Amino acid sequence: MIMDKKENERRTKWRFAIERDVRYKLLEGDAIVATGTGQTIDISSSGVAFLGQHVLVPGAFVELSISWPVLLDDSCPMRLVVFGRVVRCVNFANACTIDKYEFRTQSRVFRDAPTPIRSDGMLRRWADAVMRSKPLEARVPA
Repeated sequence: MIMDKKENERRTKWRFAIERDVRYKLLEGDAIVATGTGQTIDISSSGVAFLGQHVLVPGAFVELSISWPVLLDDSCPMRLVVFGRVVRCVNFANACTIDKYEFRTQSRVFRDAPTPIRSDGMLRRWADAVMRSKPLEARVPA
């Protein structure tokens, strides 16, 4: 489903209304300071809006892991993993940019308990690379 563009809409990308399970991690400094689950509201080629368990801090680095509605080879569940910056928060509705993304396979078995936080530091490495490549005034989105 495509969300209609309104006359006063400032966004240049079409947003697709899609509700999927999402897990997220928020990075501040060198530490993961929040993790949670929620539901996506809509997705475009440049951002994701989602409802979460926390009010996230604009400008912070975030990693989203979104259950993807299409199976790989009609049998293997997929996840869309997004790396970006939080741009807006209203109550528990958050929005972030999509600065980097990748598809990954996921477990075929549903787990009631949340999976442990991945400790490979991929979010931290990506955030460090962004911080090194951009001048200070360009780091926080407007």
